[in-house]
Amino acid sequence: MIGGIDCHADFHVAAALDPLGRLLGTESFPATCAGYRSTHGWLASFDPIAAVGVESAGSYGAALVRSLTQQGCRVIEVNQPHPHTRARRGKDDAIDAEAAARKVLSGEATAAATDTTGIVEAIRQLSIARNSAVKARTAALCQLGDLLVTAPAALREQLDTRRALEGKAAVCVRLRPDTGRLADPAQAAKAALRSLAQRINQLGAEAAELERHLDKLVAVAAPADAA
Repeated sequence: MIGGIDCHADFHVAAALDPLGRLLGTESFPATCAGYRSTHGWLASFDPIAAVGVESAGSYGAALVRSLTQQGCRVIEVNQPHPHTRARRGKDDAIDAEAAARKVLSGEATAAATDTTGIVEAIRQLSIARNSAVKARTAALCQLGDLLVTAPAALREQLDTRRALEGKAAVCVRLRPDTGRLADPAQAAKAALRSLAQRINQLGAEAAELERHLDKLVAVAAPADAA
């Protein structure tokens, strides 16, 4: 049999077709480990599974794809129905699941779903976290620079000994605002600048740690590139 699955954040809807394209049934399952096992069991209850077409295989369906792959299923990535099709037929999860199965049966969909069980997926996940830390650190540096533009002159002069924003941030970490006088703009500026500088240091440390983890994984996955 050929399966088709329409994936969502909290549940997935599956459809089963026989080799002649006749609909055997549709069923909804929770997006949980138990739900993934039940999905496989339900599909397999009709006939041996030839292939399963999965919508949103790289997002909502990623965990389901891993589960089905581990159970020996051939999983095919299926694009979402064309907007014209949805406009004509309406949005129906069971219809979308059936359509996914029919795309596999007809040969319209043939690309295997991305394997997210190995080291490449681990590298992707760590890269997302690292890139997020780098982006947030850059934003914090820009905020620190913007705040310095309007800071009291005496404070700006104290920081003018460093030209780069990273250097100014290193000085700002050592600022000691009087927290009892934060109504004074000078003290508030010191507190804000120190907070941003501490955030910059923390994000830099996070990015560096993730980079070390990535270097180790890349050395295993692609030793020639790492060298």
